[in-house]
Amino acid sequence: MSSLLFRPMTAADEAAVIALANRVHGDNYLNSESFHDYLERGITADGRNLNWLAQADDKVVGLRLTFAAGQWPIDTWCTPSAWPTQPEQMCYFKCAAVDADFQGGGVGKGLLFHSIIEALGSGCVAGLAHIWRQSPNNSAFEYFTRCGGELVADHPDRWYEASINDGYYCPVCDGVCHCTAAEMVLPFSNIRLLSEL
Repeated sequence: MSSLLFRPMTAADEAAVIALANRVHGDNYLNSESFHDYLERGITADGRNLNWLAQADDKVVGLRLTFAAGQWPIDTWCTPSAWPTQPEQMCYFKCAAVDADFQGGGVGKGLLFHSIIEALGSGCVAGLAHIWRQSPNNSAFEYFTRCGGELVADHPDRWYEASINDGYYCPVCDGVCHCTAAEMVLPFSNIRLLSEL
């Protein structure tokens, strides 16, 4: 088995990150413009990087894009009144992707752990995510729940606009996306999270 290396993501990782994200989430999920935008949103005011990669034998096998507090929009698919803290104390877990050959081996948890450590260092006490309900066997929801994520609300058609306006091709819906996003909050004080990572 290859040894894993976790490291902060940089602009030099553009091609590998886009390729893995699109292979896992569907064509045009990421492009050069969105990659650089997301990368910048993951850097805190004090220079902490919340975006992380996992490598095995110099190949990127996992990624975690996380936006710093104040660097993400509170939109239609957010329910701030149900959150345990203020948005200024929350990061946003934008996306994660793990190569199929490395799933189930702790890559996702390791990436989440590194992002949380940096977010904690910048003053965050929780993170928000919109989890893809239609992931194979609803595995994304199950994984995030095991890590301590708590369901706030389900939002149908979360990525519909991206599929009709931005060229996103949903692999589950065969084009125009009608997938549901589970809005979930992960409090960093959650004991399950700290004990499992």
